[in-house]
Amino acid sequence: MNPFSKLTIALKAARQLGLRQVGLYALYKFGLLTGHYRRVTSRIENCEWEGTINHSLFTSPSRADLETVLGADGKSALLAEADEIVGGKARLFGAEPVELVLALPGKLAHWTAYETGKVPLPINQLPISDIKFLWEPARFGWAFTLGRAYHLTGDERYAETFWRNFEIFTDANPPCLGPHWMSGQEVALRLMAFVWAAQAFDAAPASTPERKRRLAVSVAAHAARIPPTLVYARAQHNNHLLTEVAGLFTAGLALPDHPDAPRWRGLGWRWLNHGLQSQIDSYGEYSQHSTNYHRLILQVVLWTNALARKFDLRGSPGSSTGRWPRQTMEAVGRSVHWLLSLMDSESGRTPNLGANDGAYIFPLTVLPFADYRPVLHAAARAFLDYDLPRGPWDEMALWFGVQVLGPKTLELPRYLGDQLYGKQSWAYFRTAQYTSRPSHADQLHLDLWWRGLNVAQDAGTYLYNAPAPWNNSLTTAFVHNTLTVNGRDQMRRAGRFLYLDWVNAYRRGLPVEESGELQRVRGRYRGGGYRHTRIVSVFEDDRWRVVDELLPLRMFGQNRPLTARLHWLLPDWEWKIVKSESKFVIRLKSLFGWVTIGMDSRPPVTNNELQISLVRAGELLLGSAPSDPTRGWTSPTYGVKIPALSLAIIAESPGEIVFSTEFAFAPVANR
Repeated sequence: MNPFSKLTIALKAARQLGLRQVGLYALYKFGLLTGHYRRVTSRIENCEWEGTINHSLFTSPSRADLETVLGADGKSALLAEADEIVGGKARLFGAEPVELVLALPGKLAHWTAYETGKVPLPINQLPISDIKFLWEPARFGWAFTLGRAYHLTGDERYAETFWRNFEIFTDANPPCLGPHWMSGQEVALRLMAFVWAAQAFDAAPASTPERKRRLAVSVAAHAARIPPTLVYARAQHNNHLLTEVAGLFTAGLALPDHPDAPRWRGLGWRWLNHGLQSQIDSYGEYSQHSTNYHRLILQVVLWTNALARKFDLRGSPGSSTGRWPRQTMEAVGRSVHWLLSLMDSESGRTPNLGANDGAYIFPLTVLPFADYRPVLHAAARAFLDYDLPRGPWDEMALWFGVQVLGPKTLELPRYLGDQLYGKQSWAYFRTAQYTSRPSHADQLHLDLWWRGLNVAQDAGTYLYNAPAPWNNSLTTAFVHNTLTVNGRDQMRRAGRFLYLDWVNAYRRGLPVEESGELQRVRGRYRGGGYRHTRIVSVFEDDRWRVVDELLPLRMFGQNRPLTARLHWLLPDWEWKIVKSESKFVIRLKSLFGWVTIGMDSRPPVTNNELQISLVRAGELLLGSAPSDPTRGWTSPTYGVKIPALSLAIIAESPGEIVFSTEFAFAPVANR
């Protein structure tokens, strides 16, 4: 990249992200360059503080209540996973178990040496290609599984396994030395896991006075590491800020005798409320435009809510009591409502919207990673007074002290406009107006669900840090269920995590026009020299019609010819092509019968195989298309990709281009 391009990107970033965020990031970089953070955090290495952890931070559920919620199958699943950890393996990002590695090879340098690139990360000496696989085990998320299993059974193996791994980590990763101290967020998440484990294993014989002392000292070191680089978290204006200040707030309550406890508590409470109020928009969507990050911040709020209810915070800056400010409660309530409206009631899943880094920071459930009910049911009860159907997802509510409200249940909320609803199907229609940087180019993406099955889906993320083509490559419009024009993305990708020249989309409900039509919604945005309009209709028989209109905009009195590509990402089901005179028809065999998808265009392309392609796992199955190894995949969680069917149709015209797609589902009687 030439210097002029770098300058252009820097100027655009300053204008679009805002001078405050860019300035804070520049200040962080300056602190690294001058060695300021090296000097400040080196003091933590020689901390001599001695103290104990407050072991009454949370109200643990009774064993009887826990067994009732889990049931026999849930209890068996919990103990099986805990036994895996005892055996030296953990499930990272909710995926298959892998070896639990907490000690790194070679001599460790100060964390700033890795952050500035002066010392290479040790991932080349391990069978991983992404630092997240290094960091995830050291978040100690697996400790919640051990603690829950110990609480349920009293089996000493679970307590001993936690303490043994805590000692391995502490011996191998002294304060501020090594990659595990690079990120304030990683430090904060580990701190909170340590504090929870201190209470969960407090009565265990394995919890000797010396081990408890070491844990308290470690929590203090972790807390001291966060404030010096809080400027970076503020610059990111995302989950980094919320998790880091939640960690500070936790430390301030967990170490009441520490001289910095009041400051940590005050910083945490102040910036947590500021972050929640500023990062949740007026509609309830979280600033990172991601369902998984949205779930993460609700976990942070549930955690902090459980702590704040038990403590009087008078004396903390910005707070007179442990109660949330009204503005925060309103923002949190909107955010719970927004994410609830995206949850499929049959499966508990949501669209895989935006970045998905596999984070599940408080895994207080036996349900799979993709099931959002544990967090959302607890949050709905805590912040909306919604009482939702009971089930094994209620375990998280027990641990966070959220009581069920009574026998009455309320239906899940619906946001008409964002979502459309058939009788047994529904869809999320993406139309966003950005006030914070987007991580995916997905305007007018349609996510379609039928009887708990995600028929038209979002590809997710897979990996952030990997060699091409998997260097965060599933962010583009090319893999979303939308149009791309002239081979270009919807927005300018200026870095692995940065889009500039944001494109805003707007929607409008339209009057129904046909017999049996239930809803009709139009979404629209303007790109470079064109206007894309998508009209989505749903009918009483659960038939869906999607009409995409691409209109060239006049440039110097002439229309530029456009090449439009419509893409759909479909499940990896058995498929067959159905002959049709007027359109392209493909049928997919689902659990509940055939799903029929018909596509046509104006100008027509159905007789030109070069303009229709079907790809699975990077391999071309039908038609002709340039080689693209990223097509035909979906990533349900971080580091995992599974085959999907990528269907694309291309049309060219100097004038208007129109695509029409229709989804029809098998009748209920034909299961």
